[in-house]
Amino acid sequence: MNQTQTKPFSTCTITIFLRRLGAVFTSLILLTAATHGRAAQPEKADLKFGFIKLTDCAPIVIAKELNFFEDEGLYVTIEAQSNWKILLDRVISGELDGAHMLAGQPIAATIGFGTKAHVVTAFSMDLNGNGITLGNAIWDQMKELNPSLKVNPIERPLKADLLKPVVQKMKAAGTPMKMGMVFPVSTHNYELRYWLAAGGIAPGYYTETDTTGTKDADVLISVTPPPQMPATLAQGTIHGSCVGEPWNQQAVIKGIGGAAITDYEIWKNNPEKVFGVTADWAAKNPKTHVAVVKALIRAGKWLDASPGNRVKACEILSKPEYVGADRQIIANSMTGTWEYFKGDKRPLPDFNVFFRSFATYPYYSDCTWYLTQMRRWGQIGEAKSGEWYASTAKEVYKPDVYLMAAKALIAEGRLKEDDVPKTDGYKPATADFIDRVEFDGRQPNAYLKKFAIGLKD
Repeated sequence: MNQTQTKPFSTCTITIFLRRLGAVFTSLILLTAATHGRAAQPEKADLKFGFIKLTDCAPIVIAKELNFFEDEGLYVTIEAQSNWKILLDRVISGELDGAHMLAGQPIAATIGFGTKAHVVTAFSMDLNGNGITLGNAIWDQMKELNPSLKVNPIERPLKADLLKPVVQKMKAAGTPMKMGMVFPVSTHNYELRYWLAAGGIAPGYYTETDTTGTKDADVLISVTPPPQMPATLAQGTIHGSCVGEPWNQQAVIKGIGGAAITDYEIWKNNPEKVFGVTADWAAKNPKTHVAVVKALIRAGKWLDASPGNRVKACEILSKPEYVGADRQIIANSMTGTWEYFKGDKRPLPDFNVFFRSFATYPYYSDCTWYLTQMRRWGQIGEAKSGEWYASTAKEVYKPDVYLMAAKALIAEGRLKEDDVPKTDGYKPATADFIDRVEFDGRQPNAYLKKFAIGLKD
């Protein structure tokens, strides 16, 4: 009987087999990574991000709490910062890898207004989200001088024309009205100034010798950190404020004052916060940057996906390590309503927008609007060409990074093609402002010439 003789494997054969097996395992690992959006490993996996205790820090918080960062191979710690200046300084110094920022902060830093550093953004965190609140004493004076305000409920939106007689009276008495906002280059500063100027009230100018922005002002505007705004209003140190949530609603619910207007009513779907990093960090960590933006886009989409998700977000944000305010106060605005006065609650479904209307895309035209306001109020000390506005927007806003992140999410089935705008970076011209003045991001100097109050070029 013939028996089949089994030959032993040679060393060469075993080596070839192991190499092929290794190649198979490597392919499987790469395929798995690609499936989960991590075909390219991030240069830096352990990250620390900063935020301010406001509800619009939600995309960062949700990306962490729902493990969207971890899905990208990122292990993120997030820390509340005491104020916007400290937050920016820590990003610039490298103590923080990135942060929830005022949209004006990367712009101002890059052009050298305040701290000089090249800071960029590839992600817009939200639309709208702010309000202007006036103290009870101001409301009493307004009602006395304007009988139309004694009607309940008051007709909205409320224009600053109705505040003007009180402002004039206080200025004539030598005790000008004082209003708080959160930072000189904040949306809040520009929205407050826009609303006042649209009502014929001069908010003042920044000059080389007046860095407070109060030259020729009818109202004195100063900085107060957001969480301190209700208490500062209650003490009478300021008579009104422009701040993000939940601090307007806290002032209303505690009976400190009443909301005059939301920023949605000043400029419908205005860009609000951004996620900022230094240009140097972005250059050293391009894969990490894309991975961060992917996680943040997913968080924004989740936040706008359902009312139930908003309720869950309110519970998360109410934790002391995040916003740390009462869940119901946070929910007042986050779940589609707004309380102007205690008991006067009205639907406002777009007060917070985190994904809809292409909220997360970093448009050049958004950057240009902030630059026009910096010029309008003297923070930019000289006239600039249209080309300067366009090139500066491209220095700061990075839609190319956003598009890399979005395309990866589309490939993974987490995003649809029509979730991403088809754009050259500029939104269509819009007159969705309280004064109906049209803004076209391609024509910044023509836009500045349209205003009665403010520098013209």
